[in-house]
Amino acid sequence: MKAQVIVSETGPEGLELQDIPNPEQHPGTYLVDVRSCGICFPDLLMTQGKYQLRPPLPFTPGTEVAGVISAVPEGGGAFQVGDRVVVASMLGGFGEQIAVTEQQLFPLPDALTFDEGAALGINFQTAIFALKMRANLQPGETVGVLGSAGGIGVASIIVAKALGARVVAVVHRTGNEEMLRGLGADEVVQLTDGWKDKVLELTGTGVDVMVDPVGGDVFDEALRAVAPDGRFVVIGFAAGGIPTVKLNRVLFRNVAIVGAAWGEYIRKHPEVPGNIHQDIVRLVGEGMRPPVNHVYQLGQLSEALTDLAEGRVRGKAVVRVSEG
Repeated sequence: MKAQVIVSETGPEGLELQDIPNPEQHPGTYLVDVRSCGICFPDLLMTQGKYQLRPPLPFTPGTEVAGVISAVPEGGGAFQVGDRVVVASMLGGFGEQIAVTEQQLFPLPDALTFDEGAALGINFQTAIFALKMRANLQPGETVGVLGSAGGIGVASIIVAKALGARVVAVVHRTGNEEMLRGLGADEVVQLTDGWKDKVLELTGTGVDVMVDPVGGDVFDEALRAVAPDGRFVVIGFAAGGIPTVKLNRVLFRNVAIVGAAWGEYIRKHPEVPGNIHQDIVRLVGEGMRPPVNHVYQLGQLSEALTDLAEGRVRGKAVVRVSEG
């Protein structure tokens, strides 16, 4: 089968498109023909040797898989050959076939394409985890979204709106307002001097929940844009810097800062992905759709990850791995 393989941890240029053996089907495992695989920051970090998971070289990355079951375990299981599924896997998605356990499989809603199924992946799981489980978002509250033109940001806007919130999208890159409003953002604020005051002007006392996948220098002003009794949700540090907290701003305004590390959480709570997927299926049934903003072919993975690293990916990108 064809697969993208990391042969050196030198960034996206360390990938090679190779012909490799199909995965072996061990007892209890399913084989899935991969149709699409989402692009996300862990993939980029793996090519650089900077992710917490560092398998020995060479290996095939790819975490956000949508495809079709092509083989089931001896004795059967909950899924059948031909079932459309999404797969929770940290590796292997950028190859034409992947071997997984039943615990890694979830039904792909009939309303979604394979590209849309791959776009659900980590971003929508993280957004629901962050907003529903960590921030306890309530209908009618206001959510601020930093890095709103990125994958996590887009998913957070869509999920927040689906949960009944008002959304203020905060964005650094210009030219995104129409896209963000199309996703459901009620207000769009450009991340320039005075952006925090603009958020306060639009909301009165600040946002009830601030979603931050960015970190870096924006953190301090973002914390000041949270209303008293609000929640600040730390998802990641896409800007590169890990900020420090001025605790007086937390104490005197009764603000809660919570972490939302999805990958770490599910290692200790393996039942949670199934619960989150039920939420996703329900929201899809109510009309939620994951946008697919960029589509690449399997041979273009290096280009796709370079585009992600250099800020050219707005919203969500997927790779079409094989055709049905």
